Amino acid sequence: MNLQVSIGKNRIMQHIHILGICGTFMGSLAQLAKAKGYRVTGSDLNVYPPMSTQLEAAGIELYEGWDSKQLSLKPDLVVVGNVISRGNPVMEAVLNQMLPYTSGPAWLAEHILRGRWVLAVSGTHGKTTTASMLAWVLEFAAMEPGYLIGGVPQNFPTSARLGKSDFFVIEADEYDSAFFDKRSKFIHYLPRTLIINNLEFDHADIFSDLAAIQRQFHHLIRTVPSEGLLLTPCATPAIDAVIDQGCWTPIQTFGKDGQWSYELLSADGSTFAVKLENRKVGEVQWTLTGLHNVLNALAAISAARHVGVVPAMACEALSEFGGVKRRMELIEQIGNCFVYDDFAHHPTAIATTLDGLRKKVKNQDIIAVIEPRSNTMKQGVHCDSLVEACALADHVFWFEPGELQWSLTDIIGQQKNHYSANSVEQLISMVIKTVASSRDEAEHLHIVIMSNGGFGGFHNKLSQALKNIG
Repeated sequence: MNLQVSIGKNRIMQHIHILGICGTFMGSLAQLAKAKGYRVTGSDLNVYPPMSTQLEAAGIELYEGWDSKQLSLKPDLVVVGNVISRGNPVMEAVLNQMLPYTSGPAWLAEHILRGRWVLAVSGTHGKTTTASMLAWVLEFAAMEPGYLIGGVPQNFPTSARLGKSDFFVIEADEYDSAFFDKRSKFIHYLPRTLIINNLEFDHADIFSDLAAIQRQFHHLIRTVPSEGLLLTPCATPAIDAVIDQGCWTPIQTFGKDGQWSYELLSADGSTFAVKLENRKVGEVQWTLTGLHNVLNALAAISAARHVGVVPAMACEALSEFGGVKRRMELIEQIGNCFVYDDFAHHPTAIATTLDGLRKKVKNQDIIAVIEPRSNTMKQGVHCDSLVEACALADHVFWFEPGELQWSLTDIIGQQKNHYSANSVEQLISMVIKTVASSRDEAEHLHIVIMSNGGFGGFHNKLSQALKNIG
């Protein structure tokens, strides 16, 4: 018996228990399982919105920590998140008791994706935003797609739903599936339409170099049918090298010189024309900015066309696209200070985010506040490019946690507009001092908080401190 997938021929599985349920992927999976009629419970260590709020709203019972007593719930199957490793008390109990278990991606493929037209969005950056765009375009076209997105799209109430059609949009992550399955998650999804947005070295905790990541993307391409479609940016060496390893699927390109191209009608990317083979097929006017979002839009429009949505309708849909929470989300305006929350945690993402904002606000002051929290950042893989990535900000404040394997102070050196602090309170004090000294002279101040985690409650604490200075 394969204990990872089999629960007995004569037994109907009704209850799944999810380990690591509060991650964006596993939390979304939990909501899909609940909607499909399963009883769903789960456990995790760190719980914070927006995922905790969604799980509570869905009526999913949560347990704090990894105590093996939670197995007294007697689930039919344990779904194991990739945050779980050997030595985890509840996982050791699962193994010792010979309970059936599987990975999140494997469960999703078997119970949600099988038999559906999967539209997968992959790449180092922009997966969440592009998948949200694509799901919204299909929704706008009355296709009622299912979707699973690693964030909360503003156009939908939740990060995942089953949908009512054969179409399913998924954010296809290259991170590994589980401690017992080191393949990338997206290997399980078997997409018919595949977007590869971009490709850079990331996830240094599990990949040794870019070539290791490219190998996983090659395996992904191997799963796309010959009657499917692969969408890639034009002239991208890292992706071209993957395709050179073998591709059996038609390819369309997007970008300045791609089959799908654009014409900026405003410098910040808030208005642009969409072209197919140099012929204008639509125009988008939206609240988003940045060339990276223009490229994300081209990918979404081209993928939607593969399932029958005409480009003009896709452009109309994107003109009503509200963005994604924590992706340059304007969370508050206090006086002349605009505060944004952004998920950027890679030098390229930091640079493109600041570029889009700079083109929008022109000469107005930009203050960037950055927590280098990802595993890749903690290992210092990209530390030499961090200062350059922030070149368009007027002031840059860095949080330097104790677990960094490199010295942030050494990296920023004598840069006159870069500052670091090792506590949230100290960081807030430094930001407030800068705001107080410049807000009277500045027309507007734009504060961009960049982190892929909770940042020790920095957002709320900064908001209160800004209100206190009047």
